[in-house]
Amino acid sequence: MTLIAALALGLLIGAGLGALGGGGSILTVPALVYLLGEPAQAATTGSLVIVGITSLIGAVGHARSGNVRWATGAVFGLTGVAASWPGSALNRQVDPNVLLLAFAGLMLLAAVGMLRHAAGRDRSPNETALTERNGLRAAKFVAAGLLVGFLTGFLGVGGGFIIVPALVMALGFPMTTAVGTSLLVIALNSAGALAARAGHTTFHWSLIVPFTIAAIIGSLLGARAAQHTPPQVTLRRAFAGLLLLVAAYVTIRSTASLA
Repeated sequence: MTLIAALALGLLIGAGLGALGGGGSILTVPALVYLLGEPAQAATTGSLVIVGITSLIGAVGHARSGNVRWATGAVFGLTGVAASWPGSALNRQVDPNVLLLAFAGLMLLAAVGMLRHAAGRDRSPNETALTERNGLRAAKFVAAGLLVGFLTGFLGVGGGFIIVPALVMALGFPMTTAVGTSLLVIALNSAGALAARAGHTTFHWSLIVPFTIAAIIGSLLGARAAQHTPPQVTLRRAFAGLLLLVAAYVTIRSTASLA
């Protein structure tokens, strides 16, 4: 029964990643904790494997279409890797319920980001961003990389909802290029965070492997289905609503456990 649940959840979450790009896989940790019974710390580690591998395969697909800026992605990703180590260290120290409360806050921010994207507020760089001094733009770029890396290490998330706007607004990337490059960044950050956790956690491969395989298949199906479904605006608004509901549920459960 657990295997069937892992496959079903992997397909659904992978489809979200394929259809929506950044932020589509953020439900991985809640699914592992509340539906598959994983402890919070183990769930964030499992999420790194699932999201990292799925993102890497997605990045290869985008690269074939010329939508990955390898140099930028490598710099952004390696900056994040440095911050993923302290994030992973903190993950081992905090109470599981505090970790899940932090995750609920992140889901709230992701939902807001998706709603902004649906409203068209981050689809193109504004004039002020593009005329900023190179030093300021570089500082913002590095700060975003460090933030994403820390969140990847701490919460086991890819951070695509931060990476994509950063690439669009700070560097003027087209949206398709930003999404493709963000997948490379997520894969690098996930690998760095996993290296930081080596020897400190147990990998439940009986869940992770089927979940990951199903997520890969789901991401391919989701990317294809997105071309024949209602506009991305509708999908993003619906997913943002789901994130808000899950964030509320996680908050209630975690707060009750802490009381």
